[in-house]
Amino acid sequence: MIDQVRDHVKGLLDDGKIVAFVGLKDQGGNVSPHVYTNSDDLNNGFSLGDLNTPGDARYPLARIAMTAVSQDEKGAVGVLVRGCDERALYELLRWNQLDAERIVKVGIACPAELAQAHECRKPFPDEYVAGEKTDPVANASVDEIMGKDLLGRLDYWKTEFDKCIKCYGCRDVCPVCFCNVCTLEEDSLIRTGDIPPENPMFHLTRAVHMAGRCIDCNLCTEVCPAEIPLRTLYKKVAEIVKDEFEYVTGEPGDRKSPLNILGPDPGHTAAND
Repeated sequence: MIDQVRDHVKGLLDDGKIVAFVGLKDQGGNVSPHVYTNSDDLNNGFSLGDLNTPGDARYPLARIAMTAVSQDEKGAVGVLVRGCDERALYELLRWNQLDAERIVKVGIACPAELAQAHECRKPFPDEYVAGEKTDPVANASVDEIMGKDLLGRLDYWKTEFDKCIKCYGCRDVCPVCFCNVCTLEEDSLIRTGDIPPENPMFHLTRAVHMAGRCIDCNLCTEVCPAEIPLRTLYKKVAEIVKDEFEYVTGEPGDRKSPLNILGPDPGHTAAND
């Protein structure tokens, strides 16, 4: 699988279809993001990570690609995408953070074990170079918590939020967090000197901010040192947005999030009402 992907990327670089490729590199056993600028570099540590190990070598590659594009005035940038990375790219395009003509996707499908670990709703991109499609996974974590009564859910989340050490890891790893000024650092809303942050203001503020934007990649839960199940919270918010506005994040098409519209939504017609 890795040879198939590497050969494909080499062809893109050699043919001048991309000026750089955002992928992964194994450096002494540590896999991290890397921007490849020539095909020879692909022979030194090119990696797809351990696809069968939940939590291994997953990064917000879509946002890194956004940075790579901004640093080059011309040319397209290739990017390694799983299903979640592609969803992130779709949302970044809708929020005018990327130009579709300057992104070339090199897709890989995730195995069933990885999809199950992340309750992935679509563990493969629309176009992919390698891997086999696996089935989507239901929101079992949301169903479990929604099985509690109202007070039970309130106690559950208050207990989880009390674990927060305010490291900002959930924000920093998010592929669709691109604000120049972060609300979570506004002292008038979230007192920046308070550690841990006021419960539940910090996490509910972020949950509302992610409404209509979160693409369900689970990176926030993976990086949280306190192991707060943030993905479960955002999944529920996404369900509400879908029920109320008939909008699902990370889908192809022109329709924007209901929270990303200054005028009439061109993708929403009377037939949708």
